[in-house]
Amino acid sequence: MTNTTETPSQDTPAAGAISDFGIDTTSQSTGEAVRDYWARVRGGELGSLPALLGLIVLLIVFSSLSDTFFTLGNLANLLQQGASITIIAMGLVFVLLLGEIDLSAGTASGVTASVMALDLINGGNLLGGMGDGVFYVFCGWLILAIVLSVLMRVWVGAAMSLIALLIAVLGVPANAWIGMLLAVCVGTSIGCITGYLVAKVGIPSFVVTLALFLVWSGVVLQFIGQGGTLGLRDDTIFNVANGNLNSAGSWALCVLAVGGYAAVLLNRHFTRLRKGLVAQPTALVLAKIGCLALLAAVVTFALTQNRSPSDLVVIAGVPYVVPLVLVLLVIGTFVLDRTSYGRHIYAVGGNKEAARRAGVNVEKIRMSVFLIASSAAAIGAIVYSSKVGSVDPNAGGGNTLLMSVGAAVIGGTSLFGGKGRLRDAVIGGAVLAVIANGMGLLKQPAAVVFMVTGLVLLLAASVDALSRRRAATAVR
Repeated sequence: MTNTTETPSQDTPAAGAISDFGIDTTSQSTGEAVRDYWARVRGGELGSLPALLGLIVLLIVFSSLSDTFFTLGNLANLLQQGASITIIAMGLVFVLLLGEIDLSAGTASGVTASVMALDLINGGNLLGGMGDGVFYVFCGWLILAIVLSVLMRVWVGAAMSLIALLIAVLGVPANAWIGMLLAVCVGTSIGCITGYLVAKVGIPSFVVTLALFLVWSGVVLQFIGQGGTLGLRDDTIFNVANGNLNSAGSWALCVLAVGGYAAVLLNRHFTRLRKGLVAQPTALVLAKIGCLALLAAVVTFALTQNRSPSDLVVIAGVPYVVPLVLVLLVIGTFVLDRTSYGRHIYAVGGNKEAARRAGVNVEKIRMSVFLIASSAAAIGAIVYSSKVGSVDPNAGGGNTLLMSVGAAVIGGTSLFGGKGRLRDAVIGGAVLAVIANGMGLLKQPAAVVFMVTGLVLLLAASVDALSRRRAATAVR
């Protein structure tokens, strides 16, 4: 008797299953990619699309109403004007991805700026600048941040808080770079305490950060004094927000940014093709790269022209804040998209209990995002203090927090957690900067600016809520 093996025909269930599974190992045509994107948009996955469309509309409106909106000087001013809010918003994206909120980020940034200013003004002698009692409380707070970080095994928080403590206790001579490092480390220590209270003690983030909003407001007032102002006259600090790259550096940044984006996108694209996974059409990928290259080249060319109103002074080049924001964007995007830590953030934000059962250390993740938010707030405070040249008792107060949260939400980050990208903060920050700048050029009163900004934020929150409802309906 001869055994024979029958090959399944295409009509058998097994062959049908294989044929159906093949849909996951094919590349898309341009038409399929467009239809797929449109289907996701109709299903509620809007992402940053509403913010981008809104930004385009705002650019068209203000350019038609103001002759000075698209001038070289105003273009550079736009980039510098929105940098501090954008950076703080980038840190808040990490918190919002968990469905949490940090209402103290603004005043926390004021604390870090005032500590940096005190360090620079007093030659590194924080003891003399703060006074004995305040200085000892400050050091005790840093020690507490170290202990809490060690207990939670958040080693970055412990290390950064320790650096701040050593700079303070040793009285390291004043230096702009040391001062900025101290500010960031103090911001991290603030995040350690905030994160521990939320993650380990279990106090709702809204309550904790609302209380700390008031606490840090009082701390800034204590450091600076009622009606006082700490001037920042260091050239390095001044150049953070007001300096520019030279022409060669500006074009080098353009090439590096476009080249890096192209390398990452093409590598990901051809890797997927090589492995037989679904990938966008190569023509579409090249079109994305080409559009970015064209936009970057146009902006770089414009910014390398002399934009000084005086013939005696030359002001040209890409502002330093542009590479700073790009570096933070690249690092943050890599962390969220390419590391297990980033995947854990999305997992906890999507379903905390499911993430816990999958082995994710939820408490550690929840604490860590507040460290990131406060550290980013410190960097934003450095940029803002550089822009205005001083630190006053209102530092970090007013609308700083509202604008930062607004930038993230307007850009497309969900207030409900689990959905958002770091680029959302950049896009949302651009929208707010354009509104404030355009309204200023049109000489609109502050009341009108606040109302317009509030309506834009309300519209963004409404779009987020409606898109989530539509997505949930589509799943059912």
